[in-house]
Amino acid sequence: MWIAGREGRLHSRRSGHRQRAAGAGRPLVLGSVDWLVMTLALAHLSLGIPHQALAVAFGVAVRQ
Repeated sequence: MWIAGREGRLHSRRSGHRQRAAGAGRPLVLGSVDWLVMTLALAHLSLGIPHQALAVAFGVAVRQ
Protein backbone atom coordinates (compact mmCIF):
# COMPACT_ATOMS: atom_id res chain seq x y z
CA MET A 1 0.00 0.00 0.00
CA TRP A 2 2.84 2.38 0.84
CA ILE A 3 4.56 1.83 -2.52
CA ALA A 4 1.29 2.33 -4.40
CA GLY A 5 0.67 5.58 -2.52
CA ARG A 6 4.20 6.79 -3.20
CA GLU A 7 3.88 6.00 -6.90
CA GLY A 8 0.57 7.87 -6.96
CA ARG A 9 2.15 10.95 -5.39
CA LEU A 10 5.11 10.78 -7.79
CA HIS A 11 2.74 10.32 -10.74
CA SER A 12 0.83 13.47 -9.82
CA ARG A 13 4.07 15.40 -9.19
CA ARG A 14 5.57 14.57 -12.59
CA SER A 15 2.18 14.78 -14.40
CA GLY A 16 2.49 11.42 -16.13
CA HIS A 17 3.88 7.93 -16.16
CA ARG A 18 7.44 6.91 -15.38
CA GLN A 19 10.08 7.77 -17.96
CA ARG A 20 12.04 4.59 -17.19
CA ALA A 21 11.27 1.20 -15.73
CA ALA A 22 11.58 0.78 -11.96
CA GLY A 23 15.14 -0.20 -11.07
CA ALA A 24 16.59 1.09 -14.32
CA GLY A 25 19.75 3.11 -14.31
CA ARG A 26 23.40 2.68 -13.54
CA PRO A 27 24.22 -0.36 -11.40
CA LEU A 28 25.58 0.18 -7.92
CA VAL A 29 29.36 -0.09 -7.81
CA LEU A 30 31.08 -0.37 -4.44
CA GLY A 31 34.80 -0.32 -3.77
CA SER A 32 36.65 -2.66 -1.48
CA VAL A 33 36.59 -0.19 1.43
CA ASP A 34 32.81 0.15 1.10
CA TRP A 35 32.41 -3.65 1.18
CA LEU A 36 34.60 -3.85 4.28
CA VAL A 37 32.54 -1.22 6.09
CA MET A 38 29.28 -2.95 5.16
CA THR A 39 30.64 -6.33 6.27
CA LEU A 40 31.75 -4.98 9.63
CA ALA A 41 28.47 -3.14 10.15
CA LEU A 42 26.43 -6.24 9.36
CA ALA A 43 28.67 -8.36 11.60
CA HIS A 44 28.10 -5.88 14.41
CA LEU A 45 24.33 -6.02 13.94
CA SER A 46 23.93 -9.75 13.45
CA LEU A 47 26.69 -11.16 15.68
CA GLY A 48 26.70 -8.52 18.39
CA ILE A 49 30.37 -7.60 17.99
CA PRO A 50 31.12 -4.93 20.63
CA HIS A 51 31.90 -1.35 19.68
CA GLN A 52 35.44 -1.70 21.02
CA ALA A 53 36.20 -4.41 18.45
CA LEU A 54 34.84 -2.22 15.65
CA ALA A 55 36.95 0.68 16.90
CA VAL A 56 40.08 -1.49 16.66
CA ALA A 57 39.05 -2.59 13.15
CA PHE A 58 38.65 1.01 12.02
CA GLY A 59 41.69 2.26 13.93
CA VAL A 60 39.87 4.82 16.06
CA ALA A 61 39.89 5.50 19.79
CA VAL A 62 36.93 4.56 21.96
CA ARG A 63 35.71 7.31 24.28
CA GLN A 64 34.90 6.18 27.80
